Amino acid sequence: MLKRIDPLINAELIHALMLMGHGDQLVLCDVNHPAQTIARQTTYGRLIDVSGCGLVRAAEAILKLFPLDTFIDAPVKRMQVVGDPEKQMPIFSAMQTVVDCAEERAVEMEALERFAFYEAAKNSFAIVRTSDPGPYGCFIFSKGVI
Repeated sequence: MLKRIDPLINAELIHALMLMGHGDQLVLCDVNHPAQTIARQTTYGRLIDVSGCGLVRAAEAILKLFPLDTFIDAPVKRMQVVGDPEKQMPIFSAMQTVVDCAEERAVEMEALERFAFYEAAKNSFAIVRTSDPGPYGCFIFSKGVI
């Protein structure tokens, strides 16, 4: 047991976060995302599960440890709604609030078309799947420096 590390951060997740370097990307997703399939193609090569929590709770815990990249315009990416790319889902604003609070600044979030998101996820370092029922709870965080 470690002090001051959120108990949601399991050993595998902290290991993956520690392995990541500047510019590496972490996918945080809901249960609808084809996470197991895509995770095999990531650098880490396997899925990290944080069962029993939603996206907001997982993001709050992760972003206490994980600095977002300040060298790129949009260090957070999200999936667009299929057939209605301008539509805003409640999880989008909830995640924006978490990200802005964690970074203590306004952070730009870029929307990607579904299949573009899947391709970006394949090129990520790791995928973390929550128990969030979604839909459209799919985000990619680019790691920065301390």
